Amino acid sequence: MNNTNLFSGKAECYNKARPGYSIEFIKYLYGRAGFNKESVIADIGSGTGKFSKYLLQRGSKVFCVEPNEDMRKTADRELSIYSNFISVKGEADNTALENSSVDFITVAQAFHWFDTEKFRLECRRILKPGGKAILVWNSRDINHMVNMASNEINKKYCPKFKGFSGGIVKDDERINDFFCGKYERIEFSNNIYYNRDNFIRRSLSSSYSLNPDDENYSEYIKKMEYIFDQYSCDGIIEIGNNTVGYIGEV
Repeated sequence: MNNTNLFSGKAECYNKARPGYSIEFIKYLYGRAGFNKESVIADIGSGTGKFSKYLLQRGSKVFCVEPNEDMRKTADRELSIYSNFISVKGEADNTALENSSVDFITVAQAFHWFDTEKFRLECRRILKPGGKAILVWNSRDINHMVNMASNEINKKYCPKFKGFSGGIVKDDERINDFFCGKYERIEFSNNIYYNRDNFIRRSLSSSYSLNPDDENYSEYIKKMEYIFDQYSCDGIIEIGNNTVGYIGEV
C-alpha cells in the first residue's frame, strides 16, 4: 500500500499543531547514543521537519527524506535557514541516498507506515558500518482522561483510526522484527499543552482524521471541541504524552 498521499493537505495543520519532542530525549541522543555535530543523519519520513530541526540545531548534517510533496515543501520553507539541511524526495525503501553514507537513521512518527523488511534493507545499504537506527514516537498516555475521550471519538467517527501512533504499542512486534530483537528502549515525559484552535488542528493533522468534505466532519469537530471545553483550564488543555525511542543496529 502506498501511503505517500495520506498527509496531503494536512501539512499546515501538522506544522502548527504537532508537538515537539522531549529535550531530555535529544540530550540522550547527543550524549549516550553517540550523536554529535559531525554526525551525518538521514531522517526518513521527515514530514514538515518537526524532529529534523532538533538535529539541525545541534549542527549535524541531516538528509530530510520525505515523499509527500506538501509536507516536503513545508519543511523546505521551515528549514532552509540551516546550511546543514538537505531536502530529499525519497521513500523509506528508496531514499536516493548513497551506500554507506550516514552515521544514523532517525524515523519520527513514521515507522508504522513502512514495510519493515524493505526499510531494514535500505537502512543496511545507507548506514555506515556500526551505524544505528532510532525509531521515535510522541506516544500518548492512554490512561490520561483527554486521550481516553479522544480515543472514543476517533473510534466512532474516523474509519481509518487504528489507535494513536498508527496502532504501535510498547515493544511492538514490528519494532522487534526490525531490530531482530536487539534494541534499547528509552522514554521521557513530554506532556503537551494546547489552546482551543491548536487542539482542533492537532486532531485534524492525523492521517485518519476527517476532511471537510467527509460525512460527519462538522459533528466530529463539535465532539472534539466538547472534549476541550470539558477538560481545559483557563483556555489550555493538557495531554498526557511521552517521547519514546527505540535504538539499535539493523
